[in-house]
Amino acid sequence: MNYFTKEVKIALTAIVAIVVLYVMINFLKGVNVFKSTNTYYVEFHNVVGLNVSSPVYANGYAVGIIRDIQYDYKSTDKVIVAVELNDEMRVPKGTVAELETSLMGSVKMSLILGKNPSDIIEKGDTISGDLHHGAMDEAATFIPYVAEMLPKLDSILTNVNQLTGNPALVQILANTAQITSDLSTASRQLNAVMQRDVPDLLAHLNATSQNLQKLSGNMAAVDVQQTMKQVDETMVQVKQFSTNLNNISQTLDNKLNSTDNSLGLLLNGRSLYDNLNTTVQHTDSLVMDLKAHPKRYVHFSVFGKKDK
Repeated sequence: MNYFTKEVKIALTAIVAIVVLYVMINFLKGVNVFKSTNTYYVEFHNVVGLNVSSPVYANGYAVGIIRDIQYDYKSTDKVIVAVELNDEMRVPKGTVAELETSLMGSVKMSLILGKNPSDIIEKGDTISGDLHHGAMDEAATFIPYVAEMLPKLDSILTNVNQLTGNPALVQILANTAQITSDLSTASRQLNAVMQRDVPDLLAHLNATSQNLQKLSGNMAAVDVQQTMKQVDETMVQVKQFSTNLNNISQTLDNKLNSTDNSLGLLLNGRSLYDNLNTTVQHTDSLVMDLKAHPKRYVHFSVFGKKDK
């Protein structure tokens, strides 16, 4: 009897097609039907776009997928997410699940494992879940402040445009460029001076320093006590000389004011002055008469005969 009739073959083909289709659908969902898994449940208040078949991560490694998402109509504030984890995965007590939104908008679930890996929860138990407050959430808190700053930013940009379009700014930049050029020229000249004149100056300073050292050595070699003694003796002699000059001056002054000597009589005697004055007057009269009557005093004769 032939058991593999045409109808049986069609039925077997349909069953195989259904199995292959099931495997293919789960494969596209990321489910490996040939690998054993464990199911756990996570309670969320908000799943923010979480999708079935999304991967579940632990320490950045995919350890399972989201199998199902159900809304709790009894409590009306919970969403139950069924998670299938690899059979080797053990979930410690105290583990929580976080939903994190990436920059591209996709949502992934990450397990924050508990501290004690030896104390694990049973398969089918429920763990708590929450939203991850990352950079996107923090950025969202700044959106109102950014909205308030936009008008001010627009005003600032307007003022900046006016400032950059001001001819005075162009002139200031040109002056700054000129000043920079002048400073560069001055720097080159200063470098030239430093290379040309400073070595000579340092050489002169070194020579001066050597001379000062020699002078200091000579001064150290001088007998200061003996020198000061000689200076004191010189000062005594100068003082004695000054005293002698004072005495001579006093004596001369006394002689000039006294009438007991010729110079004193000459300077202080009235009669001598009067006699000298009379003599000068007679001499003057004689000179005038000589000029008027020279023949009375001088006689010239070619033949030796005297004129009367």
